[in-house]
Amino acid sequence: MRRFLSVIILFCAVTFSASAQFTQNENITGGPPGQNVQTGVNPESDVLADTTSGFSVKAMVRGLMHKQPLKTGYALASNMVLPGVMQVYNKDYWKLPIIYGGLGSGIYFGIQNNRQYLATGNTDYAKISALCFAGAAAVYWGTLLDGVASFPTPDKPDPAKAAIYSALLPGLGQAYNGDWWHIPIWYGGLMVCAYTFRFNDMQYKRFRYIYNIANDRDSGYTGNISASQAKVYRDLYRRYRDYSVVATIVVYALNIIDANVFAHMSDFNVNDDLSFNVSPALIEPINSSFYASSTPVSYGLQMNLTF
Repeated sequence: MRRFLSVIILFCAVTFSASAQFTQNENITGGPPGQNVQTGVNPESDVLADTTSGFSVKAMVRGLMHKQPLKTGYALASNMVLPGVMQVYNKDYWKLPIIYGGLGSGIYFGIQNNRQYLATGNTDYAKISALCFAGAAAVYWGTLLDGVASFPTPDKPDPAKAAIYSALLPGLGQAYNGDWWHIPIWYGGLMVCAYTFRFNDMQYKRFRYIYNIANDRDSGYTGNISASQAKVYRDLYRRYRDYSVVATIVVYALNIIDANVFAHMSDFNVNDDLSFNVSPALIEPINSSFYASSTPVSYGLQMNLTF
């Protein structure tokens, strides 16, 4: 009984000595709960709401004309539609002959060699045609990367730019953020996906071949694997091969998300002091009109989380 009374006395002493950590909000008016209540944004907050919605061609054009700020995503989209437009926006005019010279020559010689291949059947022309088209694609890819890299952004690192970097080249966004240790993880995941795709594709083609010759009575097949067994393994490895493709897409998408999220968190300040305190307190209401009693106070617990 004495211990119980001692605890009660100690609790009351601490309660009346504590003060509640509540502040008056000037944006809330009096009245019963749910009526005549007006809420507003904290004037001390530095968070601005983004009211823009979707993709706007008008906003992209106005941004390219320097009539309003141009978003990083719009910069990429405009350069995808018209290669070189971001080089003009960035005033890198000397890059335009390189861009259109590389695109034009790659496409032209690719078409010419493809015609020679169709006319003669020589596979050397087909290889040269593929290399020319690959060169044109590399110039186009470099144009997109250069346009985004030269685009000025106020935020460092810029989340949109980091995501675009990783979309154009996995791991580049992580390098842009300074998260170098992420790069081996994503390339390791992509290499595992590529290996499993290659292995499952080889096994699928193997059992597909066995299934085809096992069903052909004139083939003289005498193997230990029957046509029904080969069909089961063929379908199994084909399914695994498809799963490998899905896994590759997932890893590639997570690589982009990782670059974007860590760019957002680059300026997130984490305090070394991690603590959680609970103490009794005397709580006063935010607005006295919500309380009908002449002494609008109540007793409760105060919780403080520091991180």
